[in-house]
Amino acid sequence: MSNVLGYFRKSKNTLEKGGITPVTEEKMRCPVCKSYDTKRAVAKNKMVCPHCGHHYRIGARIRVKALFDKGSFQELFTNIETADPLNFPGYSEKMDRGRAVSGEADAVLCGTAAIRRQPCAIFVMEPGFMMGSMGSVVGEKIASLFEYAAERNLPVVGFTASGGARMQEGILSLMQMAKTSGAVNHHSQKGGLYITVLTDPTTGGVTASFAMLGDIILSEPNATIGFAGRRVIEQTTKKKLPEDFQKAEFLLEHGFVDAIVPRNEMRDTLERLLKQHRREGF
Repeated sequence: MSNVLGYFRKSKNTLEKGGITPVTEEKMRCPVCKSYDTKRAVAKNKMVCPHCGHHYRIGARIRVKALFDKGSFQELFTNIETADPLNFPGYSEKMDRGRAVSGEADAVLCGTAAIRRQPCAIFVMEPGFMMGSMGSVVGEKIASLFEYAAERNLPVVGFTASGGARMQEGILSLMQMAKTSGAVNHHSQKGGLYITVLTDPTTGGVTASFAMLGDIILSEPNATIGFAGRRVIEQTTKKKLPEDFQKAEFLLEHGFVDAIVPRNEMRDTLERLLKQHRREGF
């Protein structure tokens, strides 16, 4: 019992007056620095630990609300639904759990929005839905978004958070890598700007396709970014990897990421980039 109470502590409201029952706030413990803060304090800090800067994973709609102009987000492609093409055992149940946990129909949210009146098309991957894994619907929605943006002269801003291609759809999920990459290229050929923001984690087939194809590639601090897992690589190469291998800072040092941007600076950074790269007709 003491261990449980140690993880979720209660703090009394210091405004206790006149016999009013004190209000208690549940505290959360940072998994990195082990410090305690109220959930309200962490939420006000954009779900970043005030002590060590650890970036908690956040849902797609929370990210949209935090970054983009109020009322500017218009969701697209809501009529595309996931099926179970291979009748994979337990897949339907996993999708139901993903919907219940995330509140989303699938692992990506697509639409148009604005950052301080700078219009753009956006996609935001949802880690709460099967860890943002990419199946046929995710690939279709992202490819459709790039086509939509190319037709309407819009830049694309994308936030990735994924465990990779969805194994329950087999080769159909792997085909989304080529499909989304082709759509990114079509948008690029039209002169469009594509900014990717890699969040924790971005791995597997998502890393190997549209996540790393941005004209400008940003990352949140300490995000895990890679293709195969660390253990698999070490077993294959028979070599011990650096401790920070597949972390955003390692990729920045080796030229795979252009900048690491903390969450509380992301809005300013994206606004500046969109303004700097704005073209006549785009």
